[in-house]
Amino acid sequence: MAAGRSGAGSCSLGSIIAVGLKSSLLLAQGGGAAGGGVDSFFTSMAIPLGITLLLMYLLLMRPEQKKRKEMEKQLSAIKKNDHVLTIGGLYGVVVNAAPGSRTVTIRVDDSTGTKIKILRSAISQVGAADDGDLETKPGE
Repeated sequence: MAAGRSGAGSCSLGSIIAVGLKSSLLLAQGGGAAGGGVDSFFTSMAIPLGITLLLMYLLLMRPEQKKRKEMEKQLSAIKKNDHVLTIGGLYGVVVNAAPGSRTVTIRVDDSTGTKIKILRSAISQVGAADDGDLETKPGE
């Protein structure tokens, strides 16, 4: 008896799927005959979507590209005695910067002459606006 019920359950499931397929086919045929409901939806959404993508490019991507190119220009123009700030927060003066090399040597402590060799890409800022703020002693 349980086998008869499971067979009846699968038969009703099959009929539900068949009815669903028939109705979706009828809807698809009716949409094409009525004047392209799906086509008009996509064409009406293409203009706002295109405007949104253009604005996103102009407001977000383009300024970032300009900033990146400017930073690359600054990094390639680093020379001896330039003040730099690294992405790790180290402030130093360039001691050695070969034009084609990937690395730069900076002096981080004037009293001991401590030098560090870093990648050019690890430099976040070239030049310092105010040297007095960085050189103050904790007691002052």
